[in-house]
Amino acid sequence: MADRFDCDNCKESLYGRKYIQSDDSPYCIPCYDSLFSNTCDECKELIGHDARELFYEDRHYHEHCFRCFRCDRSLADEPFTSQDDALLCNDCYCNEFSSKCVACDKIVMPGSRKLEYGGSTWHEGCFICHSCEQPIGSKSFIPDKDEHYCVPCYEDKFAPRCTRCKKVLSKGGVTYRDEPWHKECFVCTSCKTQLAGQHFTSRDDSPYCLKCFGSLYAKKCEACSKPITGFGGGKYISFEDRQWHQPCFTCSQCSVSLVGAGFFPDGEKILCRECHTNL
Repeated sequence: MADRFDCDNCKESLYGRKYIQSDDSPYCIPCYDSLFSNTCDECKELIGHDARELFYEDRHYHEHCFRCFRCDRSLADEPFTSQDDALLCNDCYCNEFSSKCVACDKIVMPGSRKLEYGGSTWHEGCFICHSCEQPIGSKSFIPDKDEHYCVPCYEDKFAPRCTRCKKVLSKGGVTYRDEPWHKECFVCTSCKTQLAGQHFTSRDDSPYCLKCFGSLYAKKCEACSKPITGFGGGKYISFEDRQWHQPCFTCSQCSVSLVGAGFFPDGEKILCRECHTNL
């Protein structure tokens, strides 16, 4: 009597039938598929031993079931991604989830170089200066409404220029008579001392430091011969065509202050009441 050769599961004879050996045990095809085959995540049917099986993140698929969730394209030999457990081909993923370049209106492919600003996205080569039309890349830029400029173009087109040297004011500066100046260019017309942060005055629209203005244009005190500028709260006395600093307005004979008191002119002198009475 011949030895039995049966399926290890259903015990039916395997003589004259196809079988599969697994762990040293033979199985008929139906039993092998039932016991060892994976279930397709898409159609929920068994993936037979003779079918091409695809595997992704603990999920198994028939080859014909491994398809894009949106366009139904086979993903067996295509790049794909997963979004909320749905498989998507690259085209569908980009159309649905990738940004579009605001310049060319084309998809910015995942992994490609891009720039993002103000909620918008550009291909690196599409983000260009509005003036020179050169790619800005990683360089600094300045937005102006819906346009973007590289720094040199913006300064050339929009930045204020110094009234004196005509060069661009890139930072800081001072304003005089509604005109912009570099701090180092805003100087006294006479001595060329920088006036930024200093008290100054002007004559014929030209700025002067107080020292130069007093020396060049201010009237002189009749007593000390120093300029009377009136700056810094300095008070002075004027009589006829002569002027005095307030502390200098004293009796020519006894030196008592004549500020707020009566006085008498005596030629080039000014006298208090007592000294005038004693003449």
